[in-house]
Amino acid sequence: MSKKAIILISFFVVLSAGFLGYAGYVIKGETGTFFGKDKLPVLGAPGHTVPGFSFTDQDGHTKAKADVEGKIYVSEFFFTTCTGICPKMNANMDKVYAKYKDNPNFLILSHTVDPEHDSVPVLKAYAAKHGADSKNWWFLTGDKKQLYRMARQAYLVDDGVYTGEEDFVHTQWFALVDKTGQIRGLYEGTKNQDVNKLIEDIDRLMEE
Repeated sequence: MSKKAIILISFFVVLSAGFLGYAGYVIKGETGTFFGKDKLPVLGAPGHTVPGFSFTDQDGHTKAKADVEGKIYVSEFFFTTCTGICPKMNANMDKVYAKYKDNPNFLILSHTVDPEHDSVPVLKAYAAKHGADSKNWWFLTGDKKQLYRMARQAYLVDDGVYTGEEDFVHTQWFALVDKTGQIRGLYEGTKNQDVNKLIEDIDRLMEE
């Protein structure tokens, strides 16, 4: 092989490597990975994030937005006397908790939609049935109007409008929230395939 041919081949090898490297860089900028795997979408209106809140957990401790900052978490809404969708939802949430309970950067926030009944002691007993440690699975109660506003306007798991004391939220949706407070996915908590997808997406968020 002539010297000229060797130089030309070397040039095209270097050029190709450079092109592939640049293409990978562009793909990473668009999707978050050199392999072109899409990032999870950001849901809600542009700039939407979970606003401030103040609720009480099963230990009687106040939990606020500052306590979730920098953490990935799943939010749900349920009530302890529910005999319909809630038992299935929280049986599935047990699977999520089992996988991430030792991860200090992950939380589950389970909000009651029946704060008149679901007092701190009631939530404490319910949490115990699920083997939930309050360090990373919070069962939250508080002002009913604020709870409902969070379900509808913050976590996007219900499309209703608060209509007063007779209003009631009953939703099967789990919301996945990233470290900056953005909603990155909604999943039907009663469906095994959705919960499996939630677990996969939590893993993806952990890598972002």
